[in-house]
Amino acid sequence: MSNEDITLTAGDAEVVVQPGNGGRIGGLRIGGVELLRQGERFGCFPMVPWCGRIRGGAFRDGGTLHQMPLNSPPHAIHGTARDGAWRVARKAADEAVITYDLVEPWPFTGRVTQAVALTPDALTLTMSVETYASSFPAQIGWHPWFQRNLGGQDVRIAFEPAWQEERGEDHLPTGNRVEPRPGPWDDCFGMPGGVDVTLTWPERLELKVTSPEEWVVVYDEQEAAVCVEPQTGPPNGLNTLPRLVTPLEPLEATTTWSWRRI
Repeated sequence: MSNEDITLTAGDAEVVVQPGNGGRIGGLRIGGVELLRQGERFGCFPMVPWCGRIRGGAFRDGGTLHQMPLNSPPHAIHGTARDGAWRVARKAADEAVITYDLVEPWPFTGRVTQAVALTPDALTLTMSVETYASSFPAQIGWHPWFQRNLGGQDVRIAFEPAWQEERGEDHLPTGNRVEPRPGPWDDCFGMPGGVDVTLTWPERLELKVTSPEEWVVVYDEQEAAVCVEPQTGPPNGLNTLPRLVTPLEPLEATTTWSWRRI
């Protein structure tokens, strides 16, 4: 199948999937209102095979040191799959499945599969990384850019994390966990019971971002948009908290955005 944009619909919800633009969600319209910041780099892109920054772009797998390109000097950021073209495996009116084969500069062989499922009041994204060759560390996450304003008051972010990863001057976690601090944020938080963040556009819409994963990065330092990023580990997690993809056990994650009008 071609990698042209795919439009999914359910009720008055509409989602645009962009296989040719890094497998990202290019738009989410509810009742004709666009919730995601528009633009080639925005929408919601998959972060895989790592999330956030890798310190110096380098990570170890056993005794081997691997170096990734520094696409956010002095670090490497947000994986490689968002820069590639994905293939369409299956599509229907309200669901699409797309795949991406990991290639250089990532040093391991593997396949990423992302399923996008839309209902009238929720969008569920499911991603897996699998390999039939050697095992390797990896992470999965999503990086949505939600519009700060939908034509009324600015969005409000509500969540109750158990801790905040202390952020060093290099924007990476220091390894210390601290009491959650007030924003603005470009920070990683721990939610051991699962990610649960509520975005409220007063008098318009409430949207909940949930995931069984326990890590979420919240970024609201930009004027146009806010980001709520569920992921399988913290930034620099390939070095500090690696999750292994093996021939017997893929790495899987899911997130659901559910909404209601206010």
